[in-house]
Amino acid sequence: MGAFLRAAVAFPTVVFSAALLVVVVCWLLVALGAADPEGFEGPFGAQMWGLGGLPAAVGLSLLTAFAWLLSLTGGALLDGSGLSPGLQTAAGAGLLVAAPLAAWPPARAVARGAARLLPAGTGPSRHDFVGLTCTVRTRRVDERFGQAEVIAEDGSSALVQVRQTGTDRLTLGSLGLLYAYDDEGEFFWVAPFDAALDPGRPLGRPSPG
Repeated sequence: MGAFLRAAVAFPTVVFSAALLVVVVCWLLVALGAADPEGFEGPFGAQMWGLGGLPAAVGLSLLTAFAWLLSLTGGALLDGSGLSPGLQTAAGAGLLVAAPLAAWPPARAVARGAARLLPAGTGPSRHDFVGLTCTVRTRRVDERFGQAEVIAEDGSSALVQVRQTGTDRLTLGSLGLLYAYDDEGEFFWVAPFDAALDPGRPLGRPSPG
C-alpha cells in the first residue's frame, strides 16, 4: 500500500490523482442530490464526441480514470527503469501528455460496450413524461437546478432534470407536475401539485423514498 500511495502522489500521476479525486467528490455530491451533473459539462456541451453519445460528465470521468491508471502504470515503470532523475522528469512530462491521449481508445471501447448492453428498444420518450407527477429528489428546485423521480406508464422510474419558476419553491420530497419539456436544455418545467385538488387525475408518482 505504501508503494501504491507513493506512486499515486509522484509526478506525473499526482496530476491525474487530483483530477480523479475531484471526479469522485462530484459524483458523491450528485448521489446526495447536492449537485447537478449538467454543471460538470463546461465547454464540452451535453455529450462527449466519440464516446457513444455519453453525457460530458460521464465521458470526462471515464477519460480521467483511464488516464490516471495509465499514468500510474507508466510512472511505476519509470521508477524501476534505472534512468537518471533528469531523464525520469523528462519522461514524466511526456507521460503527462501521452496518458490522456492513450486513455481515449479504452474509454471509447468501454462506452461502445456499454451501448451494446443497453436494450435495443428506444423506451419511453421524455415527452411522454409531460403531464405526469414527480417527486423531487434534490434539496431545492429553481431556474437552474433540480432533479425529480418520475414513474412512466410502463412502471419504470427515471431521474429527470427539472426547473421551476415562481416563488412557491419545491423542496426534497415535494410532489410536482411536469407540464413542459425543454428540448434545448433537456429538462422539464415543473410546478407544485396538490393531489387533493384533482383526485381523479392518474398520477405518475414514485413510491416514497
